Amino acid sequence: MAEDSDQEKTEEPTSKRLEDAQQKGQIARSRELNTFAMLITSAALFLMLGGAMGEALIKLMREQFQISRATIFDDASVIIHFKQVMMDGLILVAPFLAALLVVAILAPLALGGWVYSLEAITPKFDKMDPIKGLARLFAIHGLIELGKALLKFLLIFFVALILYRRFQHELFGLSAEPLEHAIKHAVKIIADCFLILSASLSAVVLFDVPFQLWEHSKKLKMTLQEIKDEMKESEGSPEVKGRIRRLQMEMSQRRMMEEVPKADVIVTNPSHYAVALRYDPEIGGAPMLVAKGVDLIAAQIRNLAIAANVPLMASPPLARALYYSTDLNREIPKGLYLAVAQVLAYVYQLKTARQNRWAEPIPPKDIPVPEEFKQGL
Repeated sequence: MAEDSDQEKTEEPTSKRLEDAQQKGQIARSRELNTFAMLITSAALFLMLGGAMGEALIKLMREQFQISRATIFDDASVIIHFKQVMMDGLILVAPFLAALLVVAILAPLALGGWVYSLEAITPKFDKMDPIKGLARLFAIHGLIELGKALLKFLLIFFVALILYRRFQHELFGLSAEPLEHAIKHAVKIIADCFLILSASLSAVVLFDVPFQLWEHSKKLKMTLQEIKDEMKESEGSPEVKGRIRRLQMEMSQRRMMEEVPKADVIVTNPSHYAVALRYDPEIGGAPMLVAKGVDLIAAQIRNLAIAANVPLMASPPLARALYYSTDLNREIPKGLYLAVAQVLAYVYQLKTARQNRWAEPIPPKDIPVPEEFKQGL
């Protein structure tokens, strides 16, 4: 509906909305945080391992550049020598690369956690549309990304300019130093500059991480109509739930009506209430209430009872007391034992009289009902 589309997304996302977004791979991510983690780790490792790597590099160059004439003119020997150089170089940088691999895996998990989604890696050809791409470029998100890129450029430029002025004399003096000392000194300068430049990007990260969290939360916000629609989908519409309740009530009433012909007596109001009781001496226990109802349902119970030759007995106080105090298919409460016993005694006398064609007994009047069972009266 048009009015629904005009609603502002002001409501916090539901748990279902968050789960669906996570399944689609829509989580908060900061590329600036990942880049910063990789750079600062590289700088720290370079600073810690730079001296050892420099010495190992000098040793490697010294050993591998001393090649005999026979090796140079032997194709097989050159290949073997080249493989050995590559292996030595790989071993030299292996700890460095292993640490970066671990950081590259863990850094994205710092914001948003671990999420695996096939939908997130599925190619979306609509993103290849140049017109839509141009529109995204000039959208607010695109302008913010452009601003971050400019901020990084200016930040690195000014920090690099300061570092150049700080280390320019040392850099120009490297040519006058012995080779081994010059290499170690150059590695130290590079490591210091690299660490400072990487640390300067923390200013960008401090801006980008809150922004990504805010933007992600904003994308997932919902309108009131969306929340209502989600509730309908998850819980079902009120119409459907109402129909289910009606069907359940109809089935319950149908089962209840099937028990009426099996009852021993129907205690009535006599017109508004009807309660069906059954007592089985072989099973023992108290009499059971197998059906009850008011008005139309009470009339149906009476009609079924008449058709099945189940005795009806009018006792308004007892009928109401049984209706309000006892649930379906439950034994009557102890407080009504005496009153129901009088009713059942009359029923047994009535059945005996009818079987022997005697005069029917007079129904008991003013059956006593305890005061605590008169709340429904």
